[in-house]
Amino acid sequence: MNRDPGSPPSRVGPSPIAPGVSPGTPEARQPGGRRGRMLAESAAVEEVPVWLEVNGEPAVTWMCSPDQLEELATGWLQGEGYITTLDDLVKLRPCATDLGFWAEVKPERVAQVKAENRKRVLASGCGAVSTFLADPHAVLHAPPRGEPPPAERLRALFKELFARGERYNETGGIHAAALTDDTHLLFHAEDIGRHNAVDKVIGAAVIARVPVAGRGLLVTGRISAELAYKAARAGLAWVATPSVPSTLALTIGRRSGMVLVGRAVSGTPHLHRPGA
Repeated sequence: MNRDPGSPPSRVGPSPIAPGVSPGTPEARQPGGRRGRMLAESAAVEEVPVWLEVNGEPAVTWMCSPDQLEELATGWLQGEGYITTLDDLVKLRPCATDLGFWAEVKPERVAQVKAENRKRVLASGCGAVSTFLADPHAVLHAPPRGEPPPAERLRALFKELFARGERYNETGGIHAAALTDDTHLLFHAEDIGRHNAVDKVIGAAVIARVPVAGRGLLVTGRISAELAYKAARAGLAWVATPSVPSTLALTIGRRSGMVLVGRAVSGTPHLHRPGA
């Protein structure tokens, strides 16, 4: 089924949300609302498998927090190159009986992704995370995309990110990410996986038709090669973390024109610029 260019992805059947939350409740209807259930008494966070098929073929199964799942799927499709804007997503249909989605995208985009000949690797995620990764040295060289804000402003943005982390503050077992215009946090997400949190904030921006290119990204975990790829493909100007980037992430940052900031909440953040 085709849709109008200005309309959101098609929905068929109930949303794949956490057990105990019905699609008709205000919590379920609220865009970007936290639908996952916190198990604060036992200091645990919920983790579930969610699958995605693209044009009839299995694409990925995430182990993730069960909230903002449409954002997760949309952000992953963008980060993997299947879509650039919401107009490239012909249909996104949730399964009525399971936590999963069927996505329909333009066939030429699927062909482009397959032509990259990515290798399946065991990514540096939480647990055994299998993903497809292209050669970091194949990233095309691009001019610098922009600078991050001053150190004081960067620390203030992270302070706001930490303050929003309800599940992190209660359990300590969650990652967070936020898209920023250097002044405000535009979109925020939490997830047990740092890559998932990034997909959720980028997906939220894509769904809202808010430009991502030239923005900054805050993450609470290290910047791995997979995360740097997602950020580079989205056109982000910089990515910052209280932790550090990996060596492959630095290669991707240098080639794509993206600044990576390590130790971002310290007195002296480490700026890894493209020309360094």
